[in-house]
Amino acid sequence: MSLLDVKINLDEIPENVGFDPIPAGTYPAMIADAEVKDTKAGDGQFIKVQLNITGANHPGRSVFANFNIRNPNPKAEEIGMQQLKQLTNAIGLAGELLDTQQLVGGSCGIVLVVTKSEKYGDGNEVKRFVSDTGSSQGSANAEPAGSQSKSPWQKK
Repeated sequence: MSLLDVKINLDEIPENVGFDPIPAGTYPAMIADAEVKDTKAGDGQFIKVQLNITGANHPGRSVFANFNIRNPNPKAEEIGMQQLKQLTNAIGLAGELLDTQQLVGGSCGIVLVVTKSEKYGDGNEVKRFVSDTGSSQGSANAEPAGSQSKSPWQKK
């Protein structure tokens, strides 16, 4: 038998943390983490962003968004870059994105939908990013992928 170094009050721990999907809607969020990852196929890269909800409803819950930045499918890459541009507009980041850490700490609104999946269970998907003021930064405002200067992860 070993003694714990800390006192744990089991009565204060909620029984069900809950990973049910967050109801569809718009929520304030802050970017907690962002990193470049290789695709499973190894033929592309994406930026994986963790967003933590900061509002009164579902505070601390995390949702994730992925942005294709290198992909053998040009359309997938174009869509990923437009979504990334929408996010950077929403958090007020202008100029060049040279490091994913520039995203961390950025605040914006996220428009969530609930996705259905028999294989993985129901989940959330971020459909759009909006500025904290509530004004929408739709993909129609995003620059085409080719109009931006190349970032380090695009140079290959």
